This record gives sequence, C-alpha cells and structure tokens, in this order.
Amino acid sequence: MPIHPAQRAAAALPTPDADAQAHSARLAQAIRSEIDAAGGAIPFARFMELALYAPGLGYYSAGATKIGEAGDFVTAPELGPVFAACVADAVAPVLRQLGPEALMLELGGGTGAFAQVALMRLMELDALPSRYLILEPSAELRQRQRARLFERLHPMLFELVEWVDGPVPHDWNGVLFANEVIDALPTTRFSIRGHEVMEQYVVLEDGRFVPQWRPADSMLLQAVRFIERRLGRELPDGYASEVLPQLPYWVQAVAGGMQRGAMLFVDYGYARGEFYADDRSDGTLRAYYRHRMHDDVLAWPGLQDITASVDFTALGEAGLSAGFDLAGYCSQASFLLGNGLAAVLSRIEQIDDDTERLRRTQEVKRLTLPGEMGERFQAMGFSRDVDFGAAFLAGDLSYRL
Repeated sequence: MPIHPAQRAAAALPTPDADAQAHSARLAQAIRSEIDAAGGAIPFARFMELALYAPGLGYYSAGATKIGEAGDFVTAPELGPVFAACVADAVAPVLRQLGPEALMLELGGGTGAFAQVALMRLMELDALPSRYLILEPSAELRQRQRARLFERLHPMLFELVEWVDGPVPHDWNGVLFANEVIDALPTTRFSIRGHEVMEQYVVLEDGRFVPQWRPADSMLLQAVRFIERRLGRELPDGYASEVLPQLPYWVQAVAGGMQRGAMLFVDYGYARGEFYADDRSDGTLRAYYRHRMHDDVLAWPGLQDITASVDFTALGEAGLSAGFDLAGYCSQASFLLGNGLAAVLSRIEQIDDDTERLRRTQEVKRLTLPGEMGERFQAMGFSRDVDFGAAFLAGDLSYRL
C-alpha cells in the first residue's frame, strides 16, 4: 500500500509520547465524529478551529507546554524584556491621553512575560491603566500567567491584572494589544481550479484526515473575487492560498464598545500584493511542532500549532470598517526603533555582566534583523479619537497596503 504524503511528513517529526498520542487520538475521534455527522466532510477552517480550540482537547485549550524552549515555538516577549518595553513606550502616550480610567486588553497572554514587563515599564512612564485585562483561552496558560505575575510583580501591579473570558462587555476607553493572535484564527483555504473557486475540506480516507477540494460557497467566492479585483488580476489556475472572510467581524468583536483608544497588532505577514504573489502559489499555511515547521497541518491534532500569515491589507480594511483610523503600518524592526529601542540599547551597553549583555544584544538582533523577526513581523495600529500615529513614524509602510 503506498504511503500517504501526510504519513511521510508526520513520520519525520519527533514521535509524541504515549500520553500525548492518547490525547491526540481523543481529539481525532471527536473530529471524525463531526465529519461523519456533517455527511463526510468539514471545511478546513472548522478542522483548524477544533484542532486548536476544542474545549479541553485543542492545542490552545489543553494543558501541554506550547511556548518557549520546551514547547513548539518562541514569541517575541519570551526572548526577553525588550519587545514589551518598546510596546509600552508606544502605547503610554495613548493611555495618558485617556486618563486614569483607561483599560488595557491583551489578547492571548502567552506565559505572562509581556504583561510583566509592560506593566513595570508603564509604571515607570506614569501611564498605568486602571485595569490590565488578559483574554486567554488556555486554562494552562492562565495558570502560568497568574503564577508568573504573582511572583514577579509588586502586589500593587498584580492587583491591576484581571483574566477575562471575552471582549470588554461595556463601553470602554483604552488600548487593545495582540501579538501573534491573528495568525491562529481558523482560516479558509481556497484554490482556483479551471477558473472556479474551490474550498478545501477535510474528509476521512482509511481513517486518516485528508484534504479535498469542493466548490466554494457564495461568501468565499465573493471574498476571492474581491481579492482579485484589488490585485487587478485573476489568480492563476492551480493557485491555492488562505483568506479570512470573518476578519472584519472579528476585529469589531474584539474591539467591543471601545469609544476612544488604540489597537495594536503584531504578527508575521505581508501586504496583499505580496501575500498573493504568483510565487506564493500554495499559500502560507504551516504547522509548528517542537520548533520544527512543516506543512502537514492535519497530523497529530491537538499537539501542534497551525498557523497562516496575516494579510495586513485585509487587517487594515477590517479596522477601517470597524470605525477606526489607520494609525500606521511598519516592520517590527522599525516599530521597535521608533519606540524606545535606542534607549534600550544604551542601557544594554552599560550592563557589567558580559554574559547578560551578550544575551540582551542577541535578543535585539533576533527582534530586528531582516533574517530574523525584524522584517517578517509587522506592526499595525488603529486609533479612535486619540493620537497614535507617532508610534509609526519610523519606517511607515502604509503606502504598500
């Protein structure tokens, strides 16, 4: 019997231990049951949603370590304090404009490393919010965040932190921050086949999850044709990629009743013209498992991260449709350089411990060099009745959108 490509990709990965395999098997069975109930197929976006967020079983809602050297990937705040300190410098003027009742909402708090540094830096800048809210879907990560912040923050700062289950449910003023969140939204996969738009589904083949293309519904069809109109060209036959038709609704939902304030999103991605470039003919979807990137996104559900790059043009359109102004768009390197990185570098140079000074220097390099995070990651800001544009004066790329 020939080996399925998914089996070959999965075989090249480190083998999960018995407990992890049993966990994945439980989630896989739940997905199979949903596929059967749906008549034999579910959209890939639904598979991704279940694989990442199924209660108690999904990658982000179960208890396995995800972030850091012992997990599957490392985010900017986990490298050290530089990233969070610079973000705090960027949003502090907004919080001061809004006054003492301003809130700060962080989507997906990771290990709590960002909140720890950001709160300490905001206190130094006399720009503390009245409450620091963390919307975190993972119970395990909530516990890690709570333990870290309780141990490392002054009690006065820790008292500001509150974990919430959803967006702010009432009118509010403040700052919303999301680092590497949009890339984990369940994405729709599409392909052009004979000038027709097709959607990727997941079906069962001998008990395995395999992809299958089916005609797109009207919502996806309109989304892809909109992309083509904006690009000024048709996507070629055989082209496959991703799109988030729900992005405008998601942005509006997470902003909730924000009356005045700013939103800041940092993620890896591209402006639309580059996202849908001809040479990116199979999209950006990939999986991360034990710091290995691969393309078998259907393997080991619940044990690996599934992610797609962000179309920042679409994010800009979503923010505008939600009633915000575009404050700016730039690379992560430019954003950090424009928001306090020079002062951070000056402090690093004054560190007496050679090992610590080298570690901080390496952290800055990973955050800013083009071959590391500096160009692959982008920052986009939105504002409503506040001035947030100064945060993007270094290297603004809004003209690319």
